[in-house]
Amino acid sequence: MAALAGCGIAAIVGCRGFHETPDYPEMSKKHHSARGFRNNYPHPHKSAGDFLRFLAEFRGGPPPRSFPLAANDPAFLRANRSEATLTWVGHDTFLIQMQGLNILTDPHFTERASPVGWAGPGRMMPPGLALEDLPEIDLVLISHNHYDHLDEGTVRALHRRQPHRPPRFYVPLGLKAWFAARGIANVVELDWWQQAEQDGVKLHAVPVQHFSSRGPFDRNATLWCGWVAEWPDFRLFFAGDSGYSRDFADIGRRFGGFDLSLIPIGAYDPRWFMRAMHVDPEEAVQIHLDVRSRQSIGMHWGTFVLTLEDPAEPPRRLAEAVAKAGLDPGSFTVMQHGETRRLGRWAR
Repeated sequence: MAALAGCGIAAIVGCRGFHETPDYPEMSKKHHSARGFRNNYPHPHKSAGDFLRFLAEFRGGPPPRSFPLAANDPAFLRANRSEATLTWVGHDTFLIQMQGLNILTDPHFTERASPVGWAGPGRMMPPGLALEDLPEIDLVLISHNHYDHLDEGTVRALHRRQPHRPPRFYVPLGLKAWFAARGIANVVELDWWQQAEQDGVKLHAVPVQHFSSRGPFDRNATLWCGWVAEWPDFRLFFAGDSGYSRDFADIGRRFGGFDLSLIPIGAYDPRWFMRAMHVDPEEAVQIHLDVRSRQSIGMHWGTFVLTLEDPAEPPRRLAEAVAKAGLDPGSFTVMQHGETRRLGRWAR
């Protein structure tokens, strides 16, 4: 049970240059329901019995692994406001530096992905960049409320470390109240296909196939999403956490392609239980194709043990799937924890 707390399965101040824009006119609200939210494309739901069967199979999960920890240059990252970079902190947490903005995705810097500090999935790897080594953060993208993606300790620390100019948090519909209850008001809440703009970047909340919960009685009470960050000369897709669905082809058609996509590749076994909520590496490659990405990076692996596959397996299977699809080996890769890459060569 504790090992699943991170992904939520156990639960079956003003800012410069900001404005919101309304829904796309053709947007459907079919994902809204009387009790919360639902996915665009129906899929079989798992029962309590299925969950108990999974727990019996899990039995503590595979043994944790250690992975190379890349050296980085925190002093450069703190001072950098001109060069485009991407740093993988671990799991779904990236620091994106683009056109003077510092952006974090699903920030997680504490020891456990859990509602308690003494149990639940612990880190196999420390954060690749320490929280205290971060530059001043301008905005934070949150995909959904599971404990491995919305970490209360990290959120509070990010808000507290910038008292005069706190970061603005972008969250899916329904999550603003969670932040308000913790005294954090610098929050923008968006529905699928809504957009906002801050300091020259357009941010779009886009549909992905997943669910939400932080306890036993709030399943799907808040929305989940992926994010598109769009500059005049660079477009980025952050997929958050998702099973495979036609949503990705919809996103590809809507935006016409991406310069860089951050796509989950781990926490997928056993498939009979995980398929609807977590893609495997082969499906991740299909997402890369669906959204028409020039370059993709695999995430959601190698940080927490959440499921049955060997933590080292996702990158191997990803490389095999990329080759099988006939793609350039460098078009969809993974990063080392803590690694920083310059993005200039991926820009248009």
